[in-house]
Amino acid sequence: MTRTTLPGILAMATIVVASNILVQFLYGNWLTYGAFTYPLAFLVTDVMNRVYGTAAARRVVLVGFVVGLICSLIGTQIMGEFGPLVTVRIAIGSGVAFLVAQLIDVSVFAALRSGAWWRAPLVSTLVGSTLDTILFFSIAFSGALSFIHAATDVSWASEALPLLGSGPVAPLWVSLAVADWAVKLSIALIALIPFRLLTARLLRTA
Repeated sequence: MTRTTLPGILAMATIVVASNILVQFLYGNWLTYGAFTYPLAFLVTDVMNRVYGTAAARRVVLVGFVVGLICSLIGTQIMGEFGPLVTVRIAIGSGVAFLVAQLIDVSVFAALRSGAWWRAPLVSTLVGSTLDTILFFSIAFSGALSFIHAATDVSWASEALPLLGSGPVAPLWVSLAVADWAVKLSIALIALIPFRLLTARLLRTA
């Protein structure tokens, strides 16, 4: 850990902890409040990548991964109304999705670094966010992957309902995934503004 990466590490840890707490609270029918904070992890990764390079970005990602694992382990020990706040499948899905999506984000960003300033953060976040959504919701809730932890009851997530309340019939977890993905994409666009401002300021002082 160096003084240059410490702010990024602290920001990533804060986002991961906050998202793990806020994911317990529903926002409407398809989202949790955590859906609005978690995508900021991609902003932190991309800012670190632009200013300090891929090695620094990967260090920040690994710290976020470890913090997420700790949060998940704590969650599995806290009992809620319907069982543990974090099931084994959710813990696995969260860890795998975060690590894979963030590292892919770092690699895509590096490949597009020399292009227009907005291309690398936008494309890398879109790719990473899509992978994150697919991996997490599939591992955590898909009936096809019940072998991951057969004792976890995800039957509620397989209930057939109109997609987002009005589309074709699909398992409930698919609606949750689509809503989450839409939020990630929206925040990816909005985050271009703070990305531009933060990187410009940090590059001046680096």
